[in-house]
Amino acid sequence: MSTVRTTVAAAPRPRRASRSTRAATVDSDVFGERFERLVDNVSQVIKGKSDIIRLCLVGMLAEGHVLFEDLPGTGKTMLARSIAQTINARASRIQCTPDLLPADITGSTVLNRTTGAFVFREGPVFANVFLADEVNRATPKTQSALLEAMAEKRVSFDGVTHPLPKPFFVLATMNPIELAGTFPLPEAQLDRFLFKLSLGYAGREAEAELVRANSRQEAINTLTAVVEIQELVDMIEWAKDVTLSDEVLYYVIDLVQATRTDPALQMGGSSRATQALVRAARVMAASQGRDDVLPDDVKALVTPVLAHRLVLTPDAQLRDESIDGVIDRILHRVKVPLGARSGA
Repeated sequence: MSTVRTTVAAAPRPRRASRSTRAATVDSDVFGERFERLVDNVSQVIKGKSDIIRLCLVGMLAEGHVLFEDLPGTGKTMLARSIAQTINARASRIQCTPDLLPADITGSTVLNRTTGAFVFREGPVFANVFLADEVNRATPKTQSALLEAMAEKRVSFDGVTHPLPKPFFVLATMNPIELAGTFPLPEAQLDRFLFKLSLGYAGREAEAELVRANSRQEAINTLTAVVEIQELVDMIEWAKDVTLSDEVLYYVIDLVQATRTDPALQMGGSSRATQALVRAARVMAASQGRDDVLPDDVKALVTPVLAHRLVLTPDAQLRDESIDGVIDRILHRVKVPLGARSGA
């Protein structure tokens, strides 16, 4: 199970004027303020897990998807619902079982009795926030129905392509204990997830807050939207232009390429992993009110981005090495660009 590093707040830096290509309603201050508003709102329901909430929101704003490998009852479903209600989004949930069919996720054609024509009826994947509960209980054929949706934000059925709404965010869960009747996710599908995280059990005080907040009714029922969908889309577009210096870009590349040559790993990070780390780092920087990426933004995201994409060699497993240990070793080995600033 991956260990999540929290971001060390960087010293404030002078801000540049917004670029003309960025959304006119967003700048670094507005982005940071909206991000904190989202975190505070979701925290009314999910107690004591602000670091995980932040990573989930970073994943969504980076147009990625998140996989939770966690025990039942830790709040995975509630987190998805809270995020959806916080942004006034369309949300859907599907419980994965071995008899689930691909059309149960993507949708299918049905007969319109009025016109006599077949029309496409959208499945639950046509949502802004889509929760696939216990995704490893679905068969490989059904799991593969999500690949196109996650990678290309569209669904192809009967020769016709249907675009998914924007933003589109998949939150999938797996139970690490009950393995009977499950189908492990293939590496190709794991690579589609931006992060793999774990909520874990709440601490003592957080659990007390949770009980108090839900004593009369579920806190989720009183949660209201604090950011509209269009405001979120503006944030997504603005984050794409957060500046990445060549020094930081090559730092990301060096980190990912180091996983491909480490003797303890039989499979390292792909080019998709490099792009995922860059996208997430841009959003992480923006969430702190900056418009340039620092090495600390990258270091804070290396484990959640890379851990589920790496595979240990059999010898490394016999030596009781761990993915987290390998990543720590790589982080210490790859030189950090000192004094890295934003480039063009």
